[in-house]
Amino acid sequence: MAVADYDFHLFDLDGTLVDAEWGYTRTVFDRVGNRLGREFSDREAYVLWHGLGGPRGETLREIGVAPDAFWPAFHDVEDPVARAEATYIHDDAARLLDRVREVGGPTGLVTHCQEFLAAPVLDRVDLDDRFDAVVCCTDETGWKPDPDPIEAAMDELGVNPTRGRGYYVGDGESDVAAARNAGLDAVHVERVGHDDRGRCVLGDRRVRRLDELIGGVRADADRPRDGDGDARAGFDGPVDAS
Repeated sequence: MAVADYDFHLFDLDGTLVDAEWGYTRTVFDRVGNRLGREFSDREAYVLWHGLGGPRGETLREIGVAPDAFWPAFHDVEDPVARAEATYIHDDAARLLDRVREVGGPTGLVTHCQEFLAAPVLDRVDLDDRFDAVVCCTDETGWKPDPDPIEAAMDELGVNPTRGRGYYVGDGESDVAAARNAGLDAVHVERVGHDDRGRCVLGDRRVRRLDELIGGVRADADRPRDGDGDARAGFDGPVDAS
């Protein structure tokens, strides 16, 4: 699989193209903890930020935190300026996006990151002009793994998987499920490792670096066996770090 083989390109944002410095993440969870009257350990903050071990809603309930209380506090304490200043683009992502620009084709972004955060982040890392469509998931658009937000991006791009070949790249199992639910090839970038994630996510292609998609053939180890990874991933509500 190589991006030149495709007619259009779709990406997740956080954990896929960009990440935030740990200091920012730690500060956010300190502030959320102050609001909820509960401290979050480094491990809890890390797992929740990256969505490791499964749906975040389930993780929150497992550690005794109500998702309905957590998410409003989480969104309230996020600072767009601080978030943007703490965000960096992965070098392999920058190389892949340069290649996507070379080969051409409509390019979109579908992210759980809210618009008030995504816009300054994209500006900070010089990606604000790279996408022909940007969909920041809301209750109105729907949330991954539902296909609705990806389909909204495809509508804006004027593309359809029945008339052209497309893919969606993300770092989480809900990204893989959303891609498949929308009729796209699913690419999973594993930046934290299977042991840390606590599970193996199987897409149509699995990579450790996005620049592996510049060219080359999929290894047999990356090819899902029949029946692997076909189930829709669980939905756990609005999330920024995805």
